[in-house]
Amino acid sequence: MSKVELVCPAGAFPALRAAVDNGADAVYIGFRDATNARNFPGLNFDRETAAKAIRYAHDHHSKVLLALNTYPQPQTWSVWCDAVDQAADLGVDALILADLGLMRYARDKWPNLRLHLSVQGSATSHEAIALYRRLFGIERVILPRVLSMPQVARVIENSDVAVEVFAFGSLCVMVEGRCYLSSYVTGESPNTCGACSPASAVEWKETANGRDVNLNGVLIDRFNQDESAGYPVICKGRFKVNGKLDYAIEEPTSLSVLDILPDLIKIGVSAIKVEGRQRSPAYVAQVTKVLREALDSAQKDPLTYRPRQEWVSQLGRVAEGTTHTLGALDREWQ
Repeated sequence: MSKVELVCPAGAFPALRAAVDNGADAVYIGFRDATNARNFPGLNFDRETAAKAIRYAHDHHSKVLLALNTYPQPQTWSVWCDAVDQAADLGVDALILADLGLMRYARDKWPNLRLHLSVQGSATSHEAIALYRRLFGIERVILPRVLSMPQVARVIENSDVAVEVFAFGSLCVMVEGRCYLSSYVTGESPNTCGACSPASAVEWKETANGRDVNLNGVLIDRFNQDESAGYPVICKGRFKVNGKLDYAIEEPTSLSVLDILPDLIKIGVSAIKVEGRQRSPAYVAQVTKVLREALDSAQKDPLTYRPRQEWVSQLGRVAEGTTHTLGALDREWQ
């Protein structure tokens, strides 16, 4: 049985160190600009810190994957190409790409550089994945979080490309790479600016009714003093519909595959991924440690594997909305 890789997020060097020290087989990072889909102030890596991070990871036998998973525009094409060149010079183990033009550039200029198809590429069928393989030589695909378990198994069965699936972290109600909610309100697409809610569009206000959060002047949620306020996005805001105020699109919750790790191993998943480059080093350390133990246990003896209660509790404490779900993986309809 092939070893399943544990791929963990690193929004900055402390998070990268937390992931590596707690057993991540690979970490994924981004540059400090709009070339990655977590383009937040204070996050990500410049060339110097990226070089330091790669040295640290490689010294501890972990791989570094670089996310260039947004879409360059004609006027910014050179920025994305420069990012590919810089990543190759730094010696990353793979690029995570979504844009076809950028894949072609990377394949032509750096033919020995390993390419992964980002979840932002929205490839949900083995036919689509085969096309990326034939045209650009991709070696791994990260599947969107909209497929059921039988659909994931069918992709793996019919593809010679390694498959990575999300294991823990925030869910997205949309097929990744195809969301227009944020751009409708802010005028900026997360696929080009690198953030669902650009910092410049977010405004918090303390009012007599509670803590209001506005996105480009649109009230998307109001929190009481005893409520924790997470990262504000349209899809997880609360709105009044038919006279009822509630989460109209999606409730805050996290995906967790603890219960089905043996099933994922059995169908041939090559890697499981933790979402959360925007989360703290403490989050990264805790989730990495739990999933390292769980994955090792499931791979050692999948027939007797059972999630330990402490694993469930520890992940529950850092889950969005303090709840977790199997999401689309558990759905009966396809």
